[in-house]
Amino acid sequence: MARYTGAVCRLCRREGMKLFLKGDRCYTGKCAVDRRIYAPGQHGQSRKKISEYGIQLREKQKARRIYGVLERQFRRYYDIATRMKGVTGTNLLTLLESRLDNVIYRLGFGRSRPEARQFVRHGHFAVNGRKVSIPSFRVRPGDEISVREGSRNLPLFQEIAQLAATRTVPDWLESNPAELKARVIRWPERSEIDVPVQEHLIVELYSK
Repeated sequence: MARYTGAVCRLCRREGMKLFLKGDRCYTGKCAVDRRIYAPGQHGQSRKKISEYGIQLREKQKARRIYGVLERQFRRYYDIATRMKGVTGTNLLTLLESRLDNVIYRLGFGRSRPEARQFVRHGHFAVNGRKVSIPSFRVRPGDEISVREGSRNLPLFQEIAQLAATRTVPDWLESNPAELKARVIRWPERSEIDVPVQEHLIVELYSK
């Protein structure tokens, strides 16, 4: 499957805000958004009036880039969200939050979503005791997530266990950093999803 492999800092600059795609680097003075606030490219510093469609498109692109989802998959999430009970925009964000790679990032077992996605692909995690190597795997309330036995003694995960102990975990998750285990308590509420996305604009875009 095709995936963006360029400089991720360009994505943050294009959206005009930090998307936290490079983990710890985003919190330092090396962050590209702090050094160059304008968009990348030859015309990045020029001022353009953005249309209503352009505003909606940027919101959708921002959400896609935060969660690392391609357009076809993102549209599939939207279609599922429209068939669920409740508010479509909130349903969409709930589906994105319940991805395994995102949950691992939320637990602090990955310093960024791209890193968490890589850990999953390499088979370091298990859900309910079974190995899962699909980042888009959807976790559900009651699921138990753990670092597999063969990976727990790796120096990398020993370091991550220490970092995870300092992270604030959302209330819909329960974490045990010492044992590199966690549990999904319930679905997240909209107030607990801290992504800077106006989901109603995405719904308006796809509703046209």
